[in-house]
Amino acid sequence: MRRSRERVGYRLLGVDGRQYRSDVPGLLGGHRRQKVYGRLDCPSALRAIARGGYVKYRVFFASEAVAVAAGYRPCGACLPVQYGAWKESRG
Repeated sequence: MRRSRERVGYRLLGVDGRQYRSDVPGLLGGHRRQKVYGRLDCPSALRAIARGGYVKYRVFFASEAVAVAAGYRPCGACLPVQYGAWKESRG
């Protein structure tokens, strides 16, 4: 008798910086080492993924609020308004 496979789901990063499983995919992607988050269709991230190496540090977030709470900053390429506000808030 074969055992049924458990549904794997998606791995997202929470506000505490720890991964958890979700049935819903993340809305935003990020880079664990650079602590940057952005859109899943970000041209800069897609170029880095195509070159290789980036995927190893890729993380996903359920929302922008979670990414910020986890200590990530917005991407300047795909989220210029949010990046500008983040940069201005740093003084």
